[in-house]
Amino acid sequence: MRKLSFYLFTLTLILVLTACGSKGENQEEESSDSASSGENLYEQIKDKGVLTVGTEGTYPPYTFHDEQGKLTGYDVEVAREVANRLDLEVEFKETKWDAMFAGLNSERFDMIANQVGIKPDREEKYAFSTPYTYTAAVLVTNKDNSEVKSFEDLQGKTSAQSLTSNYAEIAKDNGAEIQSVEGFNPAMELLATGRVDATVNDRLSVLDYLNQKGENAPVEIVDEAEDASESAMMFRQGNEELVEAVSGAIDDMKEDGTLAEISEEWFGEDVSTK
Repeated sequence: MRKLSFYLFTLTLILVLTACGSKGENQEEESSDSASSGENLYEQIKDKGVLTVGTEGTYPPYTFHDEQGKLTGYDVEVAREVANRLDLEVEFKETKWDAMFAGLNSERFDMIANQVGIKPDREEKYAFSTPYTYTAAVLVTNKDNSEVKSFEDLQGKTSAQSLTSNYAEIAKDNGAEIQSVEGFNPAMELLATGRVDATVNDRLSVLDYLNQKGENAPVEIVDEAEDASESAMMFRQGNEELVEAVSGAIDDMKEDGTLAEISEEWFGEDVSTK
């Protein structure tokens, strides 16, 4: 009787273990099938219906909050129109400039809309859409500063810059010592209070700042670079379908005049073409 009970127990145990093993194998196969579905990022975005966009939210007139607290600005409105043309909702994730690229790398968002300049070293690591902004770098000083009047005068001077921006490279190339800041507004604050000698920054942003401050503006533009820089939406590499879709939407916006209208609304001129 004991032998029979032992055999029955052993047989039951074998059946249970076999069933568990089969269940585990099926789960692995399902997981593997899901992971290897081959669906690219753009297809995933379309399935979800949402394009996730990284932006600062503190960089007027490109990306900032209005008096009602709504996120707005030139880049924000361009991104919204792109998403609309792709029949997608858009979700903005705000982050500081110096953490923007890390956020893209870690897949917190699908693309960046934040006046990212196209540079050779960035093109080695990231993909870019059709450019939607053409602007120039300007040198800005405090009105009381009489020593810095040209880019060449930056030698040995202190310039407030976001470390990963194009403008920091221009300041370094001209011999400036860099005071690291997180975005446009902190740079202008340091400059306005005389804690740095200068900042190299975006012409359109500085003009917007001067327009907002009026006669009380404590800073002034003293020099402007000859070469225009190109800004575009930025993506992780390997997502060609998404890049092509966004670029196609921007091209259509240029062709039908929508991009020029958005540009005129924010700058009083068309900054979407050279």
